[in-house]
Amino acid sequence: MKSIGSYLLFIGTLFSRMEAFNIYVKRTIDEAVKIGINSLTLVAIVSTFIGMVSTIQTAANLVSAFIPKSVVSLVVRDMTVLELAPTITSVVLAGKVGSNIAGELGTMRISEQIDALEVMGINSASYLIVPKVLGAMLMFPLLVIVAGFLSLYGGYLIGTFTGVVTGQEYVAGLRTEFQQYNVFVALVKSVVFAFLISTVSAYQGYFTRGGALEVGQASTKAVTNSCIAVLVADYVVVSVLLQ
Repeated sequence: MKSIGSYLLFIGTLFSRMEAFNIYVKRTIDEAVKIGINSLTLVAIVSTFIGMVSTIQTAANLVSAFIPKSVVSLVVRDMTVLELAPTITSVVLAGKVGSNIAGELGTMRISEQIDALEVMGINSASYLIVPKVLGAMLMFPLLVIVAGFLSLYGGYLIGTFTGVVTGQEYVAGLRTEFQQYNVFVALVKSVVFAFLISTVSAYQGYFTRGGALEVGQASTKAVTNSCIAVLVADYVVVSVLLQ
């Protein structure tokens, strides 16, 4: 409870004594490029193979002659949109983006760069962390959209290549009873996950004390706690939006 209270107080400090708006714009763009563009390859590889595996496994379990083959892509579509694309992508990004944020801030803390900003009268938490949070909240939804598309396309490729489902059947399943609201839920998840991953990781890095060993420990805690926060938030968002 003490850690949760400290985290909530830390969130409050991010939005007090903020700098000029134009400063955040440039820094947010830089962070968005670092978070989004640099993570695109990893997200593309993971999501494509997840789509392939999901298609093969779903087809292997639908062995009844009474179930049309188009159900394979229907199941893959709903799994991808509601869970695999937003949640798995965010867990992967927690490892990459979260550890990077914690390591960067931890290094700045032990090298006294953050203390130097405070001496100059700058709210270091707001100046350093708000652009990272905004950049993550901008790029995570875009990465989730890319992940969803590549996952479904990967399923299409492997399904037609192996012959477990034809291209026409796969596309028909994607179109069957499609609910646009599920896309909205996925995007809400991505924004919530982005906020949690960026702030939890920043919290761990910002309050690092010691040396290089403690920076590594902070990065590990950032990834662990971010993943737990993502899973808890996943349950909460689904409970609220899909009731």
